[in-house]
Amino acid sequence: MKVLWLFAHPDQRSLSGALKTEGLRALEADGHQHQVSDLYAMKWNPVVDAADYDHDPSDRLLVGAASEHAYTHGKLSPDIAAEQQKLTWADTLIVQFPLWWYGMPAILKGWFDRVFVKGFAFGLTDPATGRPRRYGDGRLTGKRAMVLTTAGARAATLGPRGVSGDLNDLLFPLQHGTLWYTGISVVPPLLIPSADRATPTAYAAAAARLRERLRTLPTTDPLAFRHQNTGDYDDNLLLHPHLPPAPTGPGAHYTSPPPPPHA
Repeated sequence: MKVLWLFAHPDQRSLSGALKTEGLRALEADGHQHQVSDLYAMKWNPVVDAADYDHDPSDRLLVGAASEHAYTHGKLSPDIAAEQQKLTWADTLIVQFPLWWYGMPAILKGWFDRVFVKGFAFGLTDPATGRPRRYGDGRLTGKRAMVLTTAGARAATLGPRGVSGDLNDLLFPLQHGTLWYTGISVVPPLLIPSADRATPTAYAAAAARLRERLRTLPTTDPLAFRHQNTGDYDDNLLLHPHLPPAPTGPGAHYTSPPPPPHA
């Protein structure tokens, strides 16, 4: 594999930092290549503005059009272009972050906001149908990704009946609305629970789970998200009525349920 390890935690001495080090060591031991984007260490700017696109600030900023024009004409901010080059090189993306307020840290959201611009990450149209190519078919098709997240909550509370909600539902905007949208296949996430109470024994178990997930990552079946353009959705992008009515919400967009996040 050629792995881009996208890391968003402010302290290298954290459990997250230790797991990143362990994961990179495991990749090297198995002969894989890797690059790292450590967003806090890089002092990554998460805020979209006109300077990203060499855009005249006196003109109205239409982000989609401006970003596509800048990408097409080689005028993107150098820090954005550098991250796009890393992702173009990689066939696998590891997205690692602590689960804060049921989502990813703002610095990581800002990485996707600035790097996944139109023209680079999305914007293809099927010439035969005129339909946009997305949700399983897009500019980043052929790559795969895995989310690695630590959480203070216990594993069961992030399961289907847990008070925090199912982890795959919490990650739906990232796994389905960002990664799958651009064509990236997403394998089940790896949750490291009870992070703020981790003992040496618990860390050893977590590190072993991470090593095993990385070892099997090339052959792990991805989450069974529905494709946009293979017949499940109508022209208004609504699921066809002949499909089973339950479940609703995020679960409706899988052809088979995802495994429990702590498995």
